[in-house]
Amino acid sequence: MVEANYEQSHPEQESAGFKEAVCIDAMRIYDSCSDKDCLEDLRVYFTPQVQAQVEDAVSVRLKSVEVLTVYLDLEPVPFHKGFYSIDMTFFFDVGVDLYDAPASSPSSVNGLSLFSKKVILYGSEGNVKMFSSDHTMDNIEDPAYINKALPKATCQVAEPIGLSARLGEAPCRLCECCHIPECICRRYGGEMEMEAKNRIVYVTIGLFTIIQIVRNVQMLIPAYDFCIPEKECVTSSDNPCELFRRIEFPTDEFFPPKVNDCGCEGGCLKK
Repeated sequence: MVEANYEQSHPEQESAGFKEAVCIDAMRIYDSCSDKDCLEDLRVYFTPQVQAQVEDAVSVRLKSVEVLTVYLDLEPVPFHKGFYSIDMTFFFDVGVDLYDAPASSPSSVNGLSLFSKKVILYGSEGNVKMFSSDHTMDNIEDPAYINKALPKATCQVAEPIGLSARLGEAPCRLCECCHIPECICRRYGGEMEMEAKNRIVYVTIGLFTIIQIVRNVQMLIPAYDFCIPEKECVTSSDNPCELFRRIEFPTDEFFPPKVNDCGCEGGCLKK
């Protein structure tokens, strides 16, 4: 939603390309933080059928790690006005190779790992409720319809780095694991096996995140012009040879770069 606020232009504004001041409805970032976590020895949960293969495995190799989703829960911090605690639960899809004997062919399987953390950020205060025409009286009980003055928490996650995997002994005490949503269990074909008999797969993951608290506000900004595309759309052709002729010849592939070209000194690559 954009509301224009027209004002008289000045000569110096026109020379700089500034045409008018407009009022826009946008999400402003009130606070943010970045984090670098080394998640060591996270347990990987499997379905009962796959867990049976883990019990017979003698070694394991980590293949891939992917973030399925992140659940966020935001609550005000008592006695600290404007501050909010953000509880996050990360769900990782972990792909591993299981070996049931030395020098044997591996079995590739996928499981689930979880990680939880909490941060506290400043999100300011608000004393209004916001309603829009997107909702009707039919969904008045929907929490999304009752948009209170709470800000919104977001989490940006870079592609996680799989560092290592190992087999470990199953713990003696019962597992105290958080609830795994049914929609995630369906991805693996059923409920996860929480109580392993002998062996458990542990993984270590490197994780980079940016957490933000944003709030819907009206802001006055300078406007220069509408965003008109300057590039024409290129029509694709069904002829593969015509498409191939548009690709430049890869000269660099045939002539490796010299030391001065690649930024190397003494044979060491500068990062």
